[in-house]
Amino acid sequence: MRLNLIGPPGAGKGTQAHRLVERHNLVQLSTGDMLRQAVTAGTEIGLKAKSVMDAGQLVSDEIVIGIISERLDNRDVRNGFVLDGFPRTLAQADALAGLLEEKRMPLDRVILLEVDDEALVERISGRFTCSNCGAGYNDTLAPTKQPGVCDKCGATEFSRRSDDNAETVRERLLAYYKSTSPLIGYYHAKDLLSRVDGMGEMEAAAAAIEEILAAIRG
Repeated sequence: MRLNLIGPPGAGKGTQAHRLVERHNLVQLSTGDMLRQAVTAGTEIGLKAKSVMDAGQLVSDEIVIGIISERLDNRDVRNGFVLDGFPRTLAQADALAGLLEEKRMPLDRVILLEVDDEALVERISGRFTCSNCGAGYNDTLAPTKQPGVCDKCGATEFSRRSDDNAETVRERLLAYYKSTSPLIGYYHAKDLLSRVDGMGEMEAAAAAIEEILAAIRG
C-alpha cells in the first residue's frame, strides 16, 4: 500500500501517518528525515544537499526527488509507504509521479484530511504541554481537569510553541492554500483522492482511513 496524506498544518497528518505505519507495517517517508539521513550517510545526493545547506540555500526539488529515489531503493519500502510532507507544490507532484512511474511504485491513494479553518486556528493556537512530562492539552478542546495542574503528573509548569498563535497559524494556512491546496484538484483529476474529516476525534479519522484502504484492497 502506497499512500500520501495531504491537508493543512494541524490537520493530523503526522498522527495518522504514525498509525498507518504501526497498523500496516508501512514506512513513513518524511523528506526532512530522509534529507538528514542522506547527509549523515554521505551518499552522493546527500553530499549535494549538504553543500547547498552549508551555503545557506534551500534544497532544490531535484535534490529532494533524488533523496526520495535513493530511499525507495531500500528493501523495507516494498511492503508500502506513507509520504509525509511531500509533495507541497504541483511541480513537486509531477516530479514525484514521474519517479514513482519509473520505479513502478505508483500511489494507491491520496487522503485529504479536511478541516474548518477557524476551528483549526482554535485547535493549534490553544495547544500547550506540560513542561515536566510532555502531556498535551488545549485551552478549550482539552483543558486540564484542574486549572494549572497537569492531569498526568501534577506539575504546574506548562509551555507553548512560539508559532502556536492565531496570527502565525493563519499565515501558515495562507501559505498552504497558495502552494499546496492545488494538489487537491491534481489528485482528484487522477482519480486518486479520498476525503476524510480531520476535525473530529483522531480515532474517527483513523477509522475512516481504514475504510478507504479496505475498499482499495477490495
